[in-house]
Amino acid sequence: MNDLHATRLTLLAGGSDARTEMERAIDISGSPACAHVFTRTLFDEARRAAAASAPESRLAGLAFTAKDLFDVAGQPTPAGSVVLSHAPAAKADALSVARLRAAGGVLTGRTNMSEFAFSGVGVNPHYGTPANVSDLATPRIPGGSSSGAAISVASGAAFIGLGSDTGGSIRIPAALNGIVGFKNTARLTPADGALPLSTTLDTVCAMTRSVRDAITAHEILAARTVTAGSAAIGAYRLAVVKNVFFDGIESAVAAAFERSLKALRAAGARIEEIELPELADLQAINATGGFSAAESHAWHRLLLERSGAGYDPRVAQRILRGAGMKAHEYIDLIHARRDWIARVEKALAPFDAVLSPTVPITAPSIVSVAPGAERDEEFFRVNALLLRNPSIINMLDGCAISLPCHAAGELPVGLMLWHAGLHDDAVLAIALQAERTLQNQ
Repeated sequence: MNDLHATRLTLLAGGSDARTEMERAIDISGSPACAHVFTRTLFDEARRAAAASAPESRLAGLAFTAKDLFDVAGQPTPAGSVVLSHAPAAKADALSVARLRAAGGVLTGRTNMSEFAFSGVGVNPHYGTPANVSDLATPRIPGGSSSGAAISVASGAAFIGLGSDTGGSIRIPAALNGIVGFKNTARLTPADGALPLSTTLDTVCAMTRSVRDAITAHEILAARTVTAGSAAIGAYRLAVVKNVFFDGIESAVAAAFERSLKALRAAGARIEEIELPELADLQAINATGGFSAAESHAWHRLLLERSGAGYDPRVAQRILRGAGMKAHEYIDLIHARRDWIARVEKALAPFDAVLSPTVPITAPSIVSVAPGAERDEEFFRVNALLLRNPSIINMLDGCAISLPCHAAGELPVGLMLWHAGLHDDAVLAIALQAERTLQNQ
């Protein structure tokens, strides 16, 4: 399946045109592979926009999708809920949507998600759950919360899946579906017009089919130019943090990760195993509920009072954890995080990036975590495992990218490269080299 970069070159060479590529995207969007992916489609508008597009533009009239929490002018912004399905229409596009359109991208639809972005599993009791594209025999979870966005990219329905990442909501579905998910340093991309989960942790970012496409999407969303040098992988000093990230890891994930390290070392990578004892402090720091609970409750408290019965009970339960947080506990949390970031940044300063499994498990079946009180225990167990590794980088205010690292015929596994805030360009440069190495192993 071609990525954005290759398809754009084909358009410029006259080997295809935007209308043909749009019809291909629309056909896939209506196929069984995209069942439950869209909460709203914009196919007629997309056809007109593709026909009027310029192949010289950055996105050349090619398809992108937007997670249901982004404003699109003239439409409500339900964020995967039913309680906001009839909210007043947005007066303007979210700034991220507007930037992708201005670069020549064509929006084909709003994508399904975990209600209000509060889950890494991707199950939605209102709109159905899109199935992972990797296993046609067993419907598996897509990962969340940007579930539909991931399937739109993995299936070929879109080249860019615009989403958000508060604790892994881009990287989790990217890992489980075998695509690329880049979470930039949060302050680099504007959240204007995106319904929030946690204003402290939310990051506007995207999923793509390749690292070079991730760079393109990031440059558009952040309105900046990435400086990704061409140095070989051996020019960088890389670390593997052995504690926490590997707890509860499935054998298939461990095997794929170790195979990836072997391939990278064979290509010249300098990789050191380290301990990061600061990770042990996170449980105590977040003991009162953390930012997502406190900040989501502040946003939802009145809506919960009016329409609480319409919420996904699993989401409402997590939001309500924030009701008990006291003002001094929230302020203490801010200070504790700031101190923790400083200590972790100091520990990671000698390294150019860190390598970890994106998540420690492969995608379980949808039925095992489907809505229903009898499956709540398994849902929350899976959710905690999926969120654990990627959420560390959100707490760090860092940047991270998930690359597919599984072999053909295996369930998808993600390799995460990450570092502290504003190391985005180095992480992307290393990811370009790592992607090339992993594809050749």
